[in-house]
Amino acid sequence: MRGRSAPPSLLRHLALCGLLALAASCGRAGAEEGDGRSVPGAPTGVTAAAGSATSVHVMWNTTARAAAYEVYRGTTKVQDVPGSKHMVDVTRLRPSTLYVFSVRARDSDGRLGPPSGPVRARTPAAVADDRSAPTRPAAPEGRAAGSRAARLSWSASTDDRDVVSYDIHQGATKIHSVGGERTATLLTGLRPGRDYTFTVRARDAAGNVSPASPTVRLTTPGMDDGRATAPTGFRATSRREDGAYHVGLSWVPPRVDGEVTAYEIHLDGRPATSLVYGGSAPRDRATYSFYVGRKAGVTHRVRVRAMLPDGTWGGFSAERTVTTGAGR
Repeated sequence: MRGRSAPPSLLRHLALCGLLALAASCGRAGAEEGDGRSVPGAPTGVTAAAGSATSVHVMWNTTARAAAYEVYRGTTKVQDVPGSKHMVDVTRLRPSTLYVFSVRARDSDGRLGPPSGPVRARTPAAVADDRSAPTRPAAPEGRAAGSRAARLSWSASTDDRDVVSYDIHQGATKIHSVGGERTATLLTGLRPGRDYTFTVRARDAAGNVSPASPTVRLTTPGMDDGRATAPTGFRATSRREDGAYHVGLSWVPPRVDGEVTAYEIHLDGRPATSLVYGGSAPRDRATYSFYVGRKAGVTHRVRVRAMLPDGTWGGFSAERTVTTGAGR
């Protein structure tokens, strides 16, 4: 039995719909392939501690490919922070209240990564008409903890009410904060072979701040040439899949204290993509593959570096060249 032909108007309509669908599909594929970069990973090491009855200090580790950070109280964004910083004081809070905070990294194209795990902090009760600052923290001591960190301790301050937090300053800049029950902390993100000066100030629930402690001076050991923190055994190959070329990488993670969970890949001298492990990261050999285009015979330079557990970048691996279609 022969079927009837579709009317010409219907055929034209179907053809037009097919062309529009094809164009939309090509546009999406081009956007995905032309980018080839992943969004920043979820910030790690997020902490929150009350700084006063109306403020909470939130800190996190530096995140690969982050041009800025967004800090959330519950589901509400409350702060934008430049990518060069990884801490903020969230103010105008209510006393005696439990708050939940999280942080998201945003790249230079405005793309948001996933949120960090939530952290909680409770503000203390307000104290009426408290104008008395805590006493100056005494007997501060500091020592280098490896080439990229330092341990700092001090004697507790006293207050007519309670000490809520201690602020640590590097020069004139506040770089860290801990709860008032603590008299020691680990400062990370330092550089080898550098001289540092730190002071400590105590803060009460009313926001009164003590005079600065005596200055602690220390020097981190080593030289910052990056070799001790660079991935080794770096290899790069090319493969073709679905009409496009991909670069396959492998390397041995740097041997450092703590787990390395994030890497940045540079292509032809510029950041191209990042890799963040959500679970356990490999310790023996890591692998990664990413799109580089559809044209054969194109030679690229590629290298990789790790985000260290203290939130700083390690040294670059050796640079390799790879040519699309050459298989190596």
